[in-house]
Amino acid sequence: MQFQKKRCVAMLLAGGQGSRLMVLTENTAKPAVPFGGKYRIIDFPLSNCVNSKIDTVGILTQYQPLELNEYIGNGQPWGLNSSHGGVQVLPPYAKSKNSEWYKGTANAIYQNIGFIQRYNPDNVLILSGDHIYKMDYAAMLRFHESMDSDCTIAVRDVPLKEASRFGIMNTREDGSIYEFEEKPKVPKSTNASMGIYIFKWSVLKEFLEADEADPTSENDFGKNIIPALLSSGHRLFAYQFDGYWKDVGTISSLWEANMDLLGKHPAFDIYGPEGHKIYARNATKPASYIAKSAELHESFVADGCEIYGMIEHSVVSTGCTVGKGAEVIDSVIMPDVVIENGVSIRNAIIAEGCVIRAGAKIGGDVENGERRISVIGKEKEITEGAVIEPGAII
Repeated sequence: MQFQKKRCVAMLLAGGQGSRLMVLTENTAKPAVPFGGKYRIIDFPLSNCVNSKIDTVGILTQYQPLELNEYIGNGQPWGLNSSHGGVQVLPPYAKSKNSEWYKGTANAIYQNIGFIQRYNPDNVLILSGDHIYKMDYAAMLRFHESMDSDCTIAVRDVPLKEASRFGIMNTREDGSIYEFEEKPKVPKSTNASMGIYIFKWSVLKEFLEADEADPTSENDFGKNIIPALLSSGHRLFAYQFDGYWKDVGTISSLWEANMDLLGKHPAFDIYGPEGHKIYARNATKPASYIAKSAELHESFVADGCEIYGMIEHSVVSTGCTVGKGAEVIDSVIMPDVVIENGVSIRNAIIAEGCVIRAGAKIGGDVENGERRISVIGKEKEITEGAVIEPGAII
């Protein structure tokens, strides 16, 4: 079935196991992990697509896809339920010979050439489902087309001392890329790849097919596709992005990104500017009840909460209860958590549906300049008076 031709189709890689998030992704795909009180990580790239007028998105799922599939549904909360595109969840599918998991990022796109071909797009935008940021992909697409680029890679400037942690794009004065180095020990530049690519579809299709035919390939964009494009003399350009961007693939980076929403001058303004709204699938909940006994300082409390205790520099998600005499400090509380009276929580992430019984103590203060984040996994119950040490993972 052939659909209306598209200028650009987006493919969102959302199949990663997210093992560095440990208990938070035991039963949940990383892009479905709650963030910022009333969102999930995948809301950010999806909302960026909507705000950039990209109306056709394939979401490539694999690990623990059930919750993510339910959350995406027909794409209606993001306005991605068009009959001429919209959002489609694309799990690995059984072929006549065998059923095959996605072997790598490039193989995931290769397995869905048929989906992309239905729209016969001029360009394909490749995205990751585990980054927190707001970005106008339409501006990147205009740049890509104006440079007659075969592949445009979004980059951000990182401190030189951190550059060896990233894939680094070395560029000429006109922004064209002459070399890609994966985590170089001695970086030549500070242009770190964000894992956001726009390809001419005709070029990408050819290289995906060649990559799939190579038994030695790891089927990865960074390790295989980009180097192959460079060595064959194709036009590759770096697109500079200078806004807020965070890979939330670790416990500490997820905690930091939540904390970046707080304060008078937050590092990441989740609500502005105009035209960059973040959409989410949220069940309608009543306004939160803040009791006279409650104290709130530099915190975000989402809808449907009951707050009787003290919350300081923390994110409290939808549907939570914080009891009398309880203290929540420098912490992230995910949806539907019950925190009973007299509980102390510091420098912690509490996952969805947990019950923290009266008088329990979770985490502690920063010691000797070291902050250790305690994590309680989904739907766990912490018994009355229990003590969970700083940095413990339950």
